[in-house]
Amino acid sequence: MRAIILSAGQGSRLLPLTENCPKCLLPVGGEPLIARQIQSLYRFGIDEIIVIAGFCARDVEQCVGGFRRPDLKISCVFNPFFGVADNLASCWMARHHMADDFILLNGDTLFEPAIGERLLSAPAAPVTLAIDRKAEYDSDDMKVRLRGSRLVEVGKTLSNGEVDGESIGMTRFLGDGPRLFAEILDQIMRKTTGLNWWYLKAIGVLADRGLVETHSIEGLLWTEVDFPHDLERARKMFDRTAELNWPPNQGATA
Repeated sequence: MRAIILSAGQGSRLLPLTENCPKCLLPVGGEPLIARQIQSLYRFGIDEIIVIAGFCARDVEQCVGGFRRPDLKISCVFNPFFGVADNLASCWMARHHMADDFILLNGDTLFEPAIGERLLSAPAAPVTLAIDRKAEYDSDDMKVRLRGSRLVEVGKTLSNGEVDGESIGMTRFLGDGPRLFAEILDQIMRKTTGLNWWYLKAIGVLADRGLVETHSIEGLLWTEVDFPHDLERARKMFDRTAELNWPPNQGATA
């Protein structure tokens, strides 16, 4: 199974911490955020990882390069649009790696390996979003509306009365799912507004066709890092006592 990590952005909401350091290299528990992601992916069986880099790409490439090992293939793809585009463009840059089954991961989502294990064990579907549920949702949550387990709508502007959960930023593509997703990405990028869209726009198109399922990871540990208070929460969740089984400090540059 392959994983694609979207890590091209600067993380401007974390300034000044990200003035000269991309969000994915901010330290969490003594390791760069992206190192935590790579460790977790490796732990639940991912054997190939493609990282989409943009802001301070050479630093990201240097960090990621430190994690190569015989049973893990890892590489970077540069997104030259990182300063003017949203993450759909990053996905589009990786479309040639979407010929087979894969997992797509936001570059600011930290998670315990059990989440990946649960997502991989979900019933087969072309596209499956990992979702969580909580008592209240805020304006920055990527909320979902469901019919049973099937995705009907995803977005930040859903009203609380129609929300059934939130996307955690991890999606599995199986069978025809990778090809269909890549085709829609290409169609959107050919439009003048393509640079302005999140990749969930493409997920929404597939949801309209009834091809997107969801799978709950309730009760498992995860967080996203958008703001300084998120980073502090992540550091408490994933401190040094929770370090995974990996060669110590390998790849750590932050």
